[in-house]
Amino acid sequence: MPGQASPVGVAPPPAASSGPALELLVHGVGGATPGGMLADPHPIRMLGDDTAGVYRRRRDLHAEDDPRNPRQEPLQEAYCWSGLTSGDGTRALWLLLLPFMVVNLAHWMRPPGQAGAGQAGPGAAGTGQAPRQRAGAAYDLLLRLLALLLTVLLAAGACEVALDLAAWQCAGSPVCAVHQSWLRFAADPHNWWHQPGRRLALGALLPLALVALLGHLSHRTWSAFEAHQPDEHRATEQREAPMELAGFWYGKRAVGRLRIAHLAAALATVGIALVVPTLRHDAGPTGSAALLGAGVLLAALLTAVAVAVLVVLVGSVRREAILDDARDGVLVRYLHWATLAICGAALLYSGWGRTGWTSSGLLPGGAAAFTVLATGQLVLVVGLAAVTAVLARRSGRAPAAAGLAEGPGPEPGPEPDGKQPGPEPDGKQPGPEPDGKQPGAALRAPGFGGPDGAALGGFGGPATAMLACGLGVLFTSGAVVWAADWLNRAAGPGDRRDTLPAPPLLLTWHAVCLPVVLLAVAGLLALAGGRMVLQQRDLAPRVPATYGVAPDGASPERSAAIAGALARARLTDSGPALIGAVALLALLACAGSLAGALVKHADPAQAADSTPTAVAYAADTAQALGSWLIGTAVVALVALGRRAYKGAGARRTIGILWDIGTFWPRAAHPFAPPCYAERAVPDLVSRVRAWCDRGPVCRIVVSAHSQGTVIAAAALWQLPESVRHQVSLLTYGSPLRRLYGRFFPAYMGPEDLARLRRHIPAWRNLYRYTDPIGGPVHVPTAGQQAPVDAPPFTDPLSYGRTPAAPLPTQVEAHSHYQADPAFAAERAALLSRLC
Repeated sequence: MPGQASPVGVAPPPAASSGPALELLVHGVGGATPGGMLADPHPIRMLGDDTAGVYRRRRDLHAEDDPRNPRQEPLQEAYCWSGLTSGDGTRALWLLLLPFMVVNLAHWMRPPGQAGAGQAGPGAAGTGQAPRQRAGAAYDLLLRLLALLLTVLLAAGACEVALDLAAWQCAGSPVCAVHQSWLRFAADPHNWWHQPGRRLALGALLPLALVALLGHLSHRTWSAFEAHQPDEHRATEQREAPMELAGFWYGKRAVGRLRIAHLAAALATVGIALVVPTLRHDAGPTGSAALLGAGVLLAALLTAVAVAVLVVLVGSVRREAILDDARDGVLVRYLHWATLAICGAALLYSGWGRTGWTSSGLLPGGAAAFTVLATGQLVLVVGLAAVTAVLARRSGRAPAAAGLAEGPGPEPGPEPDGKQPGPEPDGKQPGPEPDGKQPGAALRAPGFGGPDGAALGGFGGPATAMLACGLGVLFTSGAVVWAADWLNRAAGPGDRRDTLPAPPLLLTWHAVCLPVVLLAVAGLLALAGGRMVLQQRDLAPRVPATYGVAPDGASPERSAAIAGALARARLTDSGPALIGAVALLALLACAGSLAGALVKHADPAQAADSTPTAVAYAADTAQALGSWLIGTAVVALVALGRRAYKGAGARRTIGILWDIGTFWPRAAHPFAPPCYAERAVPDLVSRVRAWCDRGPVCRIVVSAHSQGTVIAAAALWQLPESVRHQVSLLTYGSPLRRLYGRFFPAYMGPEDLARLRRHIPAWRNLYRYTDPIGGPVHVPTAGQQAPVDAPPFTDPLSYGRTPAAPLPTQVEAHSHYQADPAFAAERAALLSRLC
């Protein structure tokens, strides 16, 4: 956010403090600018590029080297990384990669205490660690397989639209082609392209172009993000926390291998879509023996490609304990090129001249492919849940093991002057003084920040993986159903189709389930909203007393507004339950649609013909509504991408979503949006080290807001222990524990945050009860150490008009922490120990 300020550590640094101090600002989500962060309209970029760089005010460019200008305050620099997620208009295309991003998140949601195959150090193969290591490796492998199925599903959806609906069905039916001027040439019996095989070869150019686009985007982002090699200063140090590993932010080789495997799988999907119907014709009475032999050879080659893809996928393990720069073998280097050559041969094979071949019905093999994919996804999700149960049972890093009790965590610590402004015995908080000074603490919000421990009991990974599958099904089914409705202009959405293009039954059943899922989700949201309203009503009468306002002088509207902000901030803590419920709905919907398609062998409207009138009417309505909704969802997504391409504001909104979703490396899916932290974290590490290398008395304060606190913590984990004593940390509006600690407990759990605290001389965390994102970090302290969490800021600063605030003050929630007077006090408390 603009204008972010410096950290407020509390533990005193080493005695020597005469060297220069630097305050390094790191913004959060939302596309902050260097000028806004430094409150300077013309900042100068010192390091980096237009995508991400370090900026200073012009007057401070060389201030640390000027002995004639001693400074009482530290220098300020701003690290601006917003260009990594909200740059040019092509970033809007990342919306189409949402399922890939979500399945990649599931990789990092493993239960605490379980390292993957590439995370363990030299001694990890001992008796106690081996079972955990195997379970973690199984978790990773299942997710990589699930991610591969999502890529195949995307390619199969493109083949269904281009090869089945357009080239096979519509171009082969005069009833359909008459409405499509661009297909009439293929429907003409006298045209060279009329033969089904040639139409298929022509239609295959669309999915091949899609695969080429994904490959291009993946290679471009791979070169820009994963190819940045971090420093090797960590190679000889003991590593305890997973995010301290030397290769954690270096996924060049692992992502490269995954990219080859997914490209080969997508290309093989297109090849299979060409070979299967052609081979079926050649195996018939009018087929040619020579062409049949060629088709069998191509089928064998495509089978070999599938096996090779699995081999590469199994070997695509992240080796985080080292900087993995090992040269790939011949199989990895040439697999996608070999598959592309086989696809070229399949195009030639399908387009070869044949007599007596006509197209009718669905494309052979299409419906079976979607059934196999859906079954595979459900089996993998269930298997992932089983492995997660094993990991959770063996976890040695539960909250109790970390010395933390379940519940809202420790109370806020003392203020910088040593006073403790916590709740008074009657439950009231001290109100504002007559001169308008800020109250010492905010209204306590019971349960704020959620309980300690992993979200969903450690099952956040399987739940998120199921959401990724649901999104993949939504995108694929939506595109196919919308394309079928568009090609079938004579019929409305959901209408019966006998001779006109129709999608596979399973996709129609998916569309019918969508209204049911949306209705259930609406019910869940209504429950959450109702709970929020009840909380607001409960908190509103207590608000005036917090500010020292008598009941007869209170404003019901003002009290309700403040209580509403407190209640809305707690909605975030209901997120895990909502995610789990939606994931369960997605699982039931996918399983139900699969069972319906396999058992009924008809679309829902036809399957309900023999049922009572009310049921038949409901099935017809659900099919029509689902067809419309699922197609509208795809059109709306395309429209949003188009709007984002043209407007910086909408593009920034998409960037906020990506700021949160693409922090983690691409460990499961190479086509997911790139991990910006693989650039941002090494940038911060290099800048902090460069400043500390000036001398042992050169200190630095990393001042971070929101998502910037996560980047800052990741950078501090990567610092050599020899320089950590020179670094202090101020976090505000931080999701470190509230979101990341709960959803990613194996990487930012209580033990990891406690270890970070032990190695940083001063860390102060600021938050508000009205903040829907940030919260306390609940890091335990030992001995005389000051607590990390400061008392919560009061928000808004005043209840009504005061001499100090003659105008009404607004609820700031997650923004403008720097404008709070308590922020300046916390900042000054740390800086007094550095300068």
